[in-house]
Amino acid sequence: MGEHHLRVTPAGAPRATVLIVPPLFEEANRTRRTLVLVMRALAARGFAAAMPDLPGQNESLVALESVDLDMWQNALFDVAKTIDGPVLVASVRGGALIDHRVKAAAWWRLAPVGGASLLRTLLRARVSADREAGVTSSLESLSETAKSEPLLLAGNRLSPAMVAQLSSAEAQPVEPLRNVALGADGITGTPLWLRAEPGEDAAMAEAIADDIATWSASCGVI
Repeated sequence: MGEHHLRVTPAGAPRATVLIVPPLFEEANRTRRTLVLVMRALAARGFAAAMPDLPGQNESLVALESVDLDMWQNALFDVAKTIDGPVLVASVRGGALIDHRVKAAAWWRLAPVGGASLLRTLLRARVSADREAGVTSSLESLSETAKSEPLLLAGNRLSPAMVAQLSSAEAQPVEPLRNVALGADGITGTPLWLRAEPGEDAAMAEAIADDIATWSASCGVI
């Protein structure tokens, strides 16, 4: 599909390839360093790992305002088609909204979130930024504007199609699936996506790789 993606491979033949689907929008920037650590940790456990740059993200030459969720879902499907052997999908947060079209052996989702929740957070941040700049806006006025023109939210120009799809997007059922929360009952770590600046959590990366490796073996995927 002409997009870049980061790939890490183990020393020998990989047990499977883990397709990492990062969170969406600015949350992707805040978690990228830790997800790269996850890829390296997976390679140490015998897995290949790939993390694509979706259209409109990072090294992609596509303008974000021309992209919607449907395009991202198709882009992931296309990336997965180029991978030999079993594919495990590992999605974080909003990444779970776009991972279901992949022909995968299994899906693993960390702290999945609905599109409406993501959109509300982005809109609130815009209202706050407008207020600081002396501009009056509201969730309602911004939502109305987004119906007819791209909307700048947290540094991202989102198309009317993207905003409309986000407002009703939910993670789709897939099988086999492991949904993991962040916290004592799931993965111990920090919610990097809430930080103001990108950070990393090496212990969390190791915990994620351990969980993926153990689960994929226990459910007979590899």
